[in-house]
Amino acid sequence: MGIKVELQKIGILGLQLIWHFLHFIVSLYYFVIGIATTLESYLISWGLLRKYKHLNIDRLQYLAIVVESDEAYNTLKIIELLQWLASLGIRSVCLYDVEGVLKQSKEIILKKLKNASVFQGNEPLQLSKKGITLEFISISDGKEAIARAANFLLENKWRKTNMSGDHKQCLSESQMTEALAAVGCGGPDPDLILVYGPTRCHLGFPAWRIRYTEILHMGPLKSMNYGSLLKAIYKFTMVRQNYGK
Repeated sequence: MGIKVELQKIGILGLQLIWHFLHFIVSLYYFVIGIATTLESYLISWGLLRKYKHLNIDRLQYLAIVVESDEAYNTLKIIELLQWLASLGIRSVCLYDVEGVLKQSKEIILKKLKNASVFQGNEPLQLSKKGITLEFISISDGKEAIARAANFLLENKWRKTNMSGDHKQCLSESQMTEALAAVGCGGPDPDLILVYGPTRCHLGFPAWRIRYTEILHMGPLKSMNYGSLLKAIYKFTMVRQNYGK
């Protein structure tokens, strides 16, 4: 009996050693990957990797920056990021955070950027030749848009139902898109979304505007660097996109 207990203890100890060994290997792998990524970012920033010097920036007509609200208070970092984007030739940017911190900092941001202007989402997208055009939105804009579109659809469906007598009409995606446009809440779809923050998601960015949008997580805003930004945009411009019908 005593021998069986000892064997069980040895078996448990062996499993624990294997677990710790595998955990060490995985941690070491991600550590090496992190070092390599950081080194590559600095090499890109210093202009030592030639392929990143040639960007097909025309493929990126509209870029969205999603920032976690706590980090959105770092206005200097936001301004620096926008200055980098402007230097790369990006002319239209949407700034989003959940609580609307960026909207509150709008005047400060506009003063610090040369030839910056504000774009309203219900207007046709026009690329500025001199400066950068900015759109400021938060989660409240999305909620308001859904409420207004729902009221629009309800009124129109009620009117059409009374006229046709058909009470089994279904709501289609195209009808929702038309309703959002009708109430002035459509807005252009970003080609690319860069997410800054600890969470790997779009943080409630209006879903009807990201049907064909590429989303990349960039890590914390405080750790942003020019090389990582350039690499993300380069990768997007090199990807061939196939849109379904």
